[in-house]
Amino acid sequence: MDAANTLILVCGFLLVVSILAGIISNRLGAPILLVFLIVGMLAGTDGVLGLSFDNPNIAFFIGSIALVIILFDGGMRTNPERFRVALWPAISLATIGVALTCTLVATTAVYLFDLPWTAALLIGAILSSTDAAAVFGIFQSQGLQIKERVGATLEIESGSNDPMAVILTLTMTSAAASGEFSAWYQMVGNVAWQLAGGLIMGWLAGRAFIIAARKLPLSFSFLPLLAIASAVMVYALTAFLDASGFLAVYLMGFVIGNSRLPQLVHILHVQDGLAWLSQISMFLILGLLVTPSHVVQYLPVAIGVAFTLIFVARPIAVLVSLLPFSFPWREQVFISWVGLRGAVPIILALFPWLSGVEQQELYFDVAFVVVLISLIIQGWTIAPVARWLQLEVPKRPEPAQRMPLASVSSREALEVWSYPIDKDSPACDHAWKELKLTAPATFVGVIRDGDWLQPETQPIVREGDVLLVTATVKDIDEVSRILASGGKGMQMSDKGFFGDFTLRGDLTIAELASVYPTGDVDESILSMTLNDHFKDKFHRRVVIGDSLVIGSLTVTVRSLRKSGDIEAVGVKATE
Repeated sequence: MDAANTLILVCGFLLVVSILAGIISNRLGAPILLVFLIVGMLAGTDGVLGLSFDNPNIAFFIGSIALVIILFDGGMRTNPERFRVALWPAISLATIGVALTCTLVATTAVYLFDLPWTAALLIGAILSSTDAAAVFGIFQSQGLQIKERVGATLEIESGSNDPMAVILTLTMTSAAASGEFSAWYQMVGNVAWQLAGGLIMGWLAGRAFIIAARKLPLSFSFLPLLAIASAVMVYALTAFLDASGFLAVYLMGFVIGNSRLPQLVHILHVQDGLAWLSQISMFLILGLLVTPSHVVQYLPVAIGVAFTLIFVARPIAVLVSLLPFSFPWREQVFISWVGLRGAVPIILALFPWLSGVEQQELYFDVAFVVVLISLIIQGWTIAPVARWLQLEVPKRPEPAQRMPLASVSSREALEVWSYPIDKDSPACDHAWKELKLTAPATFVGVIRDGDWLQPETQPIVREGDVLLVTATVKDIDEVSRILASGGKGMQMSDKGFFGDFTLRGDLTIAELASVYPTGDVDESILSMTLNDHFKDKFHRRVVIGDSLVIGSLTVTVRSLRKSGDIEAVGVKATE
């Protein structure tokens, strides 16, 4: 009984310390995942608490469940528009990029550190996958909003490159154990089935859950639990079929997240907490598992591999993988820099350990040090590099809180939204009837000094109020564009980024030149619309924040239609 109480106390203490340390790390700009990893190390064998933990089976079990929850959450938060601009580039990175990264890292390990090819290729395979937990976690913790084409490519890549990395790791683990490589066609067949099986299982599971959510009389408390239990079950079933369980849960989350279920907001709220708990637990366990004094033996190899991975292998893999898609150079540089390694490589490094491969400590210790260096160098600099490369865009307006009306039977999902009002809010100092909304919404009133001012009183909205409206989920962007604040708490203002003037995307460049002093403009583009000119320059993958210099003006995409055509652009003088 005492041992059980002690274990519970230690677990609770480590979670509390990790969460409190995360607050400090945010103020310092440090990647929060790095903090969880260091807390685990400090509690481990060579740390302050001296806790002895050397069970790779438990670590693998906890890590796999945590990754399922994280990928499921990431899938639910992926907008389908992201696939329009990033699906094929991400797939190229998740296949060709993974293979190139593995090969380049292995070559370095062979020629610089005289490792045998089987061991070198196994290290390359383990480190070939970027980590969804690291990418999603750092973007979220730092509140970073970057161009959709870049963010979508990174998120879809990190959610879909695990199958290739898992297949390579299993193949190289088998080769290291037996001394023989599998035939190339067996590897190709395994990768194809991993991808196909994961996609099929994920789509079927997502559709089945949507039907169940609409038919079963479950309360809001049970539906999020059903969602996560279903994701874990789908992962296990897919893995049992030798397909990619990680890809299956990511796609399942995507299907559910874009279904417009009335209960979706409740699921996402619970998932947000579970995803953070999963990340904390996973990195704590992996930090406990490592013994820092043992790492010193392989430190030169780990440092050499880490710097090769960050400064050579990843940039070359990105350059080759994105060559057919004509990404702007700034975006290629950022995608190269954000090839973060997180928990996935450390979990993959457990495969040789669990399989009894010789020098099993080599793979785990090298992977751990590489992840540590990646989180320190790359994770700590994501936000500054994004701003330096001018890839950050203003955050999309959204309500401060969303309260679904799931018990109300309607064809569209209804919600109540709250919008805090500050002096920069478009609604400030206006009555509801004066606001020119482009989508239907019903005024519910305002909260002022804790009191509810009902709509019948027709209050003037003031700074410090909280505005309440009811509308359908599909109109959230249109309503938020008018009601959400664009000032307080934002990293950059709309006017500073897009400019003071807004024009339609279907204007021709000749019409633009007739209104604004553009200076010299190439005559061959005068008859083109702004929409066509942007699509020509960005190869039809236009996103909000894309900019072009036309004469003496900088024109920036401000909003897009669902078809992908430009609805509006911002115009300002070129600096």
